[in-house]
Amino acid sequence: MAFKTLLTVITDADLVDPTIAAAADLASAMDAHLDVLCLGVDRTQTGYYYAGANAMVLQETLSRASAEGESLAAAARKALGRTDVRWAVDHGVAQLADLGRIVAARARFSDLAVLPKPYGEGCGIELEPVLEGALFDGQVPVIVNPGSGVTLTAAPKRIALAWNESSEALRAVRYAMPLLKQADTVHVVVIDPPQHGPNRSDPGGILSQYLARHGVKPEIDVLSKTMPRVSDVLLRHCADVEADLVVMGAYGHSRFREAILGGATRSMLEQTALPVFMAH
Repeated sequence: MAFKTLLTVITDADLVDPTIAAAADLASAMDAHLDVLCLGVDRTQTGYYYAGANAMVLQETLSRASAEGESLAAAARKALGRTDVRWAVDHGVAQLADLGRIVAARARFSDLAVLPKPYGEGCGIELEPVLEGALFDGQVPVIVNPGSGVTLTAAPKRIALAWNESSEALRAVRYAMPLLKQADTVHVVVIDPPQHGPNRSDPGGILSQYLARHGVKPEIDVLSKTMPRVSDVLLRHCADVEADLVVMGAYGHSRFREAILGGATRSMLEQTALPVFMAH
């Protein structure tokens, strides 16, 4: 599979330049077309008309969101005009409750979404449903750009592949295969493998055989969970091996559980300073 159509979604004026720069660099390196969806988000409504609401107030908030979408699109076109990639920009309005559906409708016809980090200081409330819309209903893999001057590359040299034998992790492997094949080394990271599982004597072995037959150069790293969270162990190992990219399955548990109790996906996206390639 080749990445021929990339999608990025912009909902915040402060993220226009870094998001466009990262997505355009990746599109240029992949010789792909870049679609940019700029959305003015009505953050004041849940998506339903509620009793006692003033129709003029509702219209005002939608008009404000519409103007924001047009402004974001103009800024995106200006930024893309400085690049050499093939691109298209569209804009619209979305209520917060409907944001995921709108993103998913576009993401379904893309090969890869390039999105900003959804969690952490300064991240707007709308970034999470944008990510989830692409991953779940859009069914497209996502590269999450952590920002902070990180450069996305179409040919990472060292990749850390988080492997827990889940369907989500395997799907991420298959989607990421073009990147894995170009890497000098792919570290298959297995943290606390099951003691009584069918692969207990050779954790990661079957996956490594599968990867090797595709021309990938895998190395198996079996680690103990010596820190409170799996994401802590994974990020420390990424630093040890100087990884350029993390590949992992997303949301092995329900989104509700991860939101309330936490989980590897949410923790990883909150902490990472590396690009993360994920699929559900």
